[in-house]
Amino acid sequence: MNSILTPINEYINKLENADNNIKNEIENQLVSIGKEAVPSLVDTLQVVKGRTRGIVAMVLIRIGESSIDYLERAAKLNSDFQWIANYLITEIKGVAA
Repeated sequence: MNSILTPINEYINKLENADNNIKNEIENQLVSIGKEAVPSLVDTLQVVKGRTRGIVAMVLIRIGESSIDYLERAAKLNSDFQWIANYLITEIKGVAA
């Protein structure tokens, strides 16, 4: 398994029961991994729900431009994910503007 995926998966698993302080720490850690985390985060975003989904989405927005290509590819492969990907891309471009 890719060494980057292990901590990402561990962080995602911890989000489920994390309090706000831990949630913020995890979000910051995922953002600090940067573009290497994007493929795994986009895959994760397509299967998680609720609060975890919101945090993963925010991480992708904070990572920024590096997320766009992966979001576009995922949207082409998963029509149910298209609106989420488009929304995040709009947010990323808005933050970058």
